Amino acid sequence: MTQRDVVFPPARQALYERNRYSPAIRSNGLLFVSGQVGSREDGSPEPELETQVRLAFENLNAILKAADCTFDDVIDVTLFIVDPEAQFDTIWKVVPDYWGSAPHPTLTAVGVTWLYGFQFEIKVIARLPEAAES
Repeated sequence: MTQRDVVFPPARQALYERNRYSPAIRSNGLLFVSGQVGSREDGSPEPELETQVRLAFENLNAILKAADCTFDDVIDVTLFIVDPEAQFDTIWKVVPDYWGSAPHPTLTAVGVTWLYGFQFEIKVIARLPEAAES
């Protein structure tokens, strides 16, 4: 088996080890980022939705930065939203603060019934900068 090239953001490795998954993996010029939620440092959900979405993006950006990427390197986004009809407007007013510049990445939004106590999760695939230069 090939060794996975895992990317860990600063100060959160214990959380990923406890939950048994990698925050992101580099492979073939791409960065595959696990779904990020608006968790506090201890892993618990932030109860207020707008703050939870901002924390999810901050957690995502910490992983991107650890891989020398920014949101402008993101090519594909998947959002998971509990009760999207009720939550979408609140979520979408936060998104422009983090989304990067046009042209924007592809987007799939999925309504779900459960996210382990969270209301929002974002999962992305990004092109690694060294791959973009090739």
